[in-house]
Amino acid sequence: MNKTLCIAIAALAITACETPNGAGTGSGNVRGTSKPVAFTWQSESDHSGGITATFGTGRVFKGEYVQISPDIRSESLDPLWDGWEQPPGKNAWRYWKADTRSEFVRENSGRVLANLHSEDGEYMRCRFTLISPNRGMKGGGEGRCQLSESGKEITAEFDRQS
Repeated sequence: MNKTLCIAIAALAITACETPNGAGTGSGNVRGTSKPVAFTWQSESDHSGGITATFGTGRVFKGEYVQISPDIRSESLDPLWDGWEQPPGKNAWRYWKADTRSEFVRENSGRVLANLHSEDGEYMRCRFTLISPNRGMKGGGEGRCQLSESGKEITAEFDRQS
């Protein structure tokens, strides 16, 4: 078994014991390659929590995720832009655009968005479409992430939790 995946599973096992709202794993790869990326997430509430992405090289990105809803507070969105140009520049991403915050919320309602960062200061933003939005991340889903420096995309899938 891949060393990175083993580390991610061990971290999840420890976290699942401590997280009453749920925890899970996901998997993906850098688009156009077979380079693996392992994801772990831990819910802090029904609609937010922590998320980690570990690349096959051992590089780790950590951050917070939030499920977007029409009644989300504007300040809950602020961390999603940390490390990214505002307005979008060279790394503009088709999944992360809107002229206003209300338009951004409307386009992403029911989805999970995250902004992660590595120790060396690079960022990775993610947008996940949930299978069962009323269950949050526990309902499973899929999506994409983008690296801030290269613009490369990562695909991701999360299984449903029982």
